[in-house]
Amino acid sequence: MAIRGYKKRSMKKTSLLEIKEELKKISQNKSGSFAKLELTKDERKLVHDIKEMTGKLNVNNVTRTQAYFDFYRQHPEIHWALLGHMVSRNGGWHMTDLKGDLLTKLMSEKEQKNFFLFLERGNWLIFQDVFPQFLLYKQSLKLNKNLFYLLPYLNVSQFMETIWNYFWEHSDCSLLTIATIINEQSYLEKRVIQNHHFKKTVLNTIGFKLYDFLRFNQIIFPIYRKGKTEKPYLMGETLQHFESLHERIMLGKRLYSLLFQKESIFQGVLLWASNHSHTGSRKDYWNHLFHSINESLPGSIYRKRTKKCQLKKGAKRIYSPPLPFAWKNVDHQEAEKGDWFDDWRIVDYLMEEEKDVGGKIYDDYCKTIEKIELAIIAKKAIFLRRE
Repeated sequence: MAIRGYKKRSMKKTSLLEIKEELKKISQNKSGSFAKLELTKDERKLVHDIKEMTGKLNVNNVTRTQAYFDFYRQHPEIHWALLGHMVSRNGGWHMTDLKGDLLTKLMSEKEQKNFFLFLERGNWLIFQDVFPQFLLYKQSLKLNKNLFYLLPYLNVSQFMETIWNYFWEHSDCSLLTIATIINEQSYLEKRVIQNHHFKKTVLNTIGFKLYDFLRFNQIIFPIYRKGKTEKPYLMGETLQHFESLHERIMLGKRLYSLLFQKESIFQGVLLWASNHSHTGSRKDYWNHLFHSINESLPGSIYRKRTKKCQLKKGAKRIYSPPLPFAWKNVDHQEAEKGDWFDDWRIVDYLMEEEKDVGGKIYDDYCKTIEKIELAIIAKKAIFLRRE
């Protein structure tokens, strides 16, 4: 049974043509400018209040992740809010991994910090772009009036103004979700992925290549199966070719299908998320394997602790700190201006039919942890031989 508003085929051809024609007109406007309106006092106040509220919630990964979930519970028709919540949880786990038991033994402190700043910038940018859209939608509902003409004043792409206008008329939850995936990944492309600083300090480094090689870039959804609330099962997908915009968009679509295609998975993830506030520690989902307190003695030699996601007899749990213990909040520079949208053909991503997504990741995830442990032991052995 499909979740309300989820459509296996993202949209009908007639809808696609309607949106395509509108986006063609926008992309043919080479200046990318929009007709500036003389905003009323109330409109100026609304734009200001939305920016202010977004800033208050955009403090760190924990506050963003919670804000997405709170919004979803108020507006379950906005599927991306739940998807964004779950993906943002993974972003937090990846941030704290950098200060946990495993990656601290493979990456230098400088590499850890650079990688964190890369993840944090992306997490921050997405929130400050997408959350104002949600707040404007909320106000539109309150006033029963389409307010999406204000999106350009919130520095949101004209692509999303077209999509929100369509959603307001047709309530196509699936289309809005996939469009938001396209928008957010395209928004990040030049600001983070193609950013010279991040290419130099993260994407082109040996540390990142190792991270990618070890497949520690999995997006996981903890899920309670059949209503059981003991140790959750894991489902998810692995991101390959992180630097590819196409791959990131397709990953987002697969994750959306996984989360919303089957009622049992949707309810299992929602139940787990409702019962566990996000702290950034992987203890949130597996406290049998991870701990928010470091149980190992300082300077002790690392020995392999896990097999098939179970601790070996007598082994200490893997240290996975909460976000506030791992990293301080970051004061970000203002987001770079500019609209990424300049080619209407990206609309094709809206039409591609989704295949059934298996989401089987449990065994791969367990193997990934074991591979990282072996890499730590191998690195230590090489270091000792050099001595």
